[in-house]
Amino acid sequence: MTSPGSETKTLLLGIPSVDEILKGPDGRQWLARFQRKIVVSAVRDVVAERRSALLAGEAADLTREGLSADILRRISALTSFSLRPLINATGIVIHTNLGRAPLSDKILDNVLEVSRGYSNLEYDTASGKRGQRHTHTRSLLRDITGAEDALIVNNNAAAVFLCLYSLARGREVIVSRSELVEIGGSFRVPDVMAASGAVLREVGTTNKTHLRDYENAINEQTGLILKVHQSNYRIRGFTKSIEIEDLAALGGRHSIPVMFDLGSGCLVDLRPYGIHEEPAVPDIVRTGADIITFSGDKLLGGPQGGIILGRKQHVETIRKNPLARAVRIDKMAIAAFEATLMEYRDAENAKKEIPVLAMLLQDRKEIEARAKKMAASLRKKIRGEDIRVIGDSSKAGGGSLPEIEFPTHAVAIRPSAVSVNELEQRLRQGLPPVIARIREDALLLDARTVRDHEIREIVAAVFSALSTS
Repeated sequence: MTSPGSETKTLLLGIPSVDEILKGPDGRQWLARFQRKIVVSAVRDVVAERRSALLAGEAADLTREGLSADILRRISALTSFSLRPLINATGIVIHTNLGRAPLSDKILDNVLEVSRGYSNLEYDTASGKRGQRHTHTRSLLRDITGAEDALIVNNNAAAVFLCLYSLARGREVIVSRSELVEIGGSFRVPDVMAASGAVLREVGTTNKTHLRDYENAINEQTGLILKVHQSNYRIRGFTKSIEIEDLAALGGRHSIPVMFDLGSGCLVDLRPYGIHEEPAVPDIVRTGADIITFSGDKLLGGPQGGIILGRKQHVETIRKNPLARAVRIDKMAIAAFEATLMEYRDAENAKKEIPVLAMLLQDRKEIEARAKKMAASLRKKIRGEDIRVIGDSSKAGGGSLPEIEFPTHAVAIRPSAVSVNELEQRLRQGLPPVIARIREDALLLDARTVRDHEIREIVAAVFSALSTS
């Protein structure tokens, strides 16, 4: 290892020690405001970074101001929450990386009310005896969907796994090859089936599966027929798949339960909006499917959860499985689900009050008006930049409605002093972070997912990002 030169040694000697910084005016001020171990950790980290930079032959700011600024930033990072709100200006409504479905104030008020103290989570106030947490959402789901029984677990992957484990462990599950899907996080149907102890029985081909393929595969080892909705992909061209009604009838003839994993799971009819490939859950219940599973935080617009609907005998078997306790939801999720499902008692009301549905189905003129308001505010605050409103398209996201593009309006910024990539990075790393997208050398702020009260914060964030030298 090469020894540092004399100039580097001199610079290294110029770095104050941790003790010197702590005893200095800035150090004393930090120690008065923050825990000592946090301040010490921040100081040590910054001092170590300066030493490493000098030894690597890089420039390093050794001024008191520069050191103090970096130490204070490190302290701020150590004392701030890692999970924090941000502004979604991507236009992707159910953005998996950004927490999927946002919740309304009304839903959050119920979560706060239930969580700030004690609750009747598992207590029957009428009898004074122990109750079940599932009762708070079961009747609502039954009323809204028409299912005989219902259960919510912590996500849809858990719902699928629990159903397979409870109903088909050690037995064959018949699935079309075209439906052996993979979703985000490398969750694959064959893998979860193997983990559940069920035996995969593939039928048909990638592009075509006939009813006779299912029927020919039925034997004494068959435990379940599984259909998986193409919620995050499509197969086009020379194709054929079997409708759930036909599979339910086939299962009924052979006394084999039929399960349909819907993936996204929408509780309202989207056909009036030109969306014909996403079935409404109540319609699927009426087909006679024995078990239906779907997510709570996608098109339903609620908190994270996996919803299991179906015939009472099967749901009861699943509920009694010891693993159901391992994947149960807590009181905050139950409170959020109950408040969300309350909105669905009136489908038209749900389209306005559930944020996901309101954003997806909002009138394009409303989006355009919001984009124009945002652009006008930006031009008023920031002079000399190319800021304009353009037409574009948004996506549902979250593996939902994969081929549907929603017409939208966005504010396009082509910065003059920095690159568009640098602007995107500065916004992403700001407080609050603003997440945008880049297209054709312009930064786009999609007004579909921007809420009115966020416009002022976006304007301030863009101004700060463009003002930074």
